[in-house]
Amino acid sequence: MHWQKLTITTTQEAETAVEAILYDLGTAGIQKETALLKQTGLLYLSSYFNNAKEAQEKLKKAKQRVAALAQFGFDVQRLEVKLVKVDDQKWAHEWEKYYHAQRITRYLTVVPTWEEYQARQAGEVLLRLDPGDAFGTGTHPTTVLALAALENCLRGGETVIDVGTGSGVLSIAACRLGAQQVFASDLDEQAVASAKRNLKANGVQSKVIVKQGNLLQGAPDAVDLIVANVLPEVQELLLPQVGLHLKENGKLIMSGIIVTKKELLVEQADKQGLTLQQATSDGKWVSLVLQKSKGGD
Repeated sequence: MHWQKLTITTTQEAETAVEAILYDLGTAGIQKETALLKQTGLLYLSSYFNNAKEAQEKLKKAKQRVAALAQFGFDVQRLEVKLVKVDDQKWAHEWEKYYHAQRITRYLTVVPTWEEYQARQAGEVLLRLDPGDAFGTGTHPTTVLALAALENCLRGGETVIDVGTGSGVLSIAACRLGAQQVFASDLDEQAVASAKRNLKANGVQSKVIVKQGNLLQGAPDAVDLIVANVLPEVQELLLPQVGLHLKENGKLIMSGIIVTKKELLVEQADKQGLTLQQATSDGKWVSLVLQKSKGGD
């Protein structure tokens, strides 16, 4: 299989804006190359995609979005967007060069499976991931927000549902933070396989049931917590089902939400008997923690 590497050459001034473009395109992570920054003033931001047709569409959108940066005063003449094929072996090698251990929340550190890393502080929790299947490195802002919410909500012994598990990082974190049992699902067969490999790498496979399925299909009833890091449109479909699977006073963590969609989802959640407990934002993305009220179903 050939992966598609989408690279945007950018100035340091436009770096944050270009990163936002790549994240909006649905990247699992961003590779940053700065070797020529001092000489040219340019750096290279790259993301990988495993569907050639979709990658071509993302290339077109990326070019349009980069060109649109001119209206914000950026020198787009120096910015370039290109797409190249990368074979599996080179894909793995590229990630090993640029993906390293990273502390992402108060307690959680994401570590690539090939890197030797030991906890450096008391209470530090390691999440070992292999991003080779492009289902997430655990460092996307929406994932970080979801992980931080898990830290705040879990006290030990809970039952959890992870909707749209991807790499399995939220399930792994839930186990590491004390959850007793996790049910994880994803529509994508490859994501399910990727999650299973990562769960095994973290030694928590016995605590997590991973299945291919849509939303809460096949999920257990009366759990303590549901976490869903998915698109707002998917959250809207999920909300009517949540009450059937949460215990009274159980919690729902919603991430993957652009800030402009927050109020709409809070309003829809309220109609389903879910009360907002906490909202956390990084300025662009927001995570919501909601609680099932008495009698909510």
